Amino acid sequence: MSRQRNGWVLPVSLLLALLLGVVPLPDWLQPLRPYWLALVLAYWLLEVPDRVGLGVAFGLGLLADLAFGGLLGEQALRLVVLAFIMERFRPRLRFFPMSQQALTLGVLLLNDRVISGVVHVVMGVPQPAPAYWLAPLLGMLLWPPLHLLLDSLRLRRQ
Repeated sequence: MSRQRNGWVLPVSLLLALLLGVVPLPDWLQPLRPYWLALVLAYWLLEVPDRVGLGVAFGLGLLADLAFGGLLGEQALRLVVLAFIMERFRPRLRFFPMSQQALTLGVLLLNDRVISGVVHVVMGVPQPAPAYWLAPLLGMLLWPPLHLLLDSLRLRRQ
């Protein structure tokens, strides 16, 4: 059996991740929203680094800034930092077992929250609820099923 590469999965998954970021949630659940865009971008940075890189992360971040209505450039900065770290350590990360990849993604998502917190302090924006710091844990738990789902869509067998 040969494998068919599905080129539509990349843009559709990034668009879907962007849309999942703007779907309204109840106020008590809002701080726990996983950073879908970072999770999907991390997958593509690991699997097809020749098609996704810092430029895509920056452009996607600007789109997210416009869609989410936050500070212009905040999402772009956060995604570019994530993409830089992912590209730098890609050779190691690709061969980690799924549990270690999930743990690494959890640390990267926590780093993302720290960057966001620093940007908010510098800009004088109010800090989010303490539950906001639990979202990286949820993202870490979502990494294995998300990775498997995107792998199955990307490498669909004929």
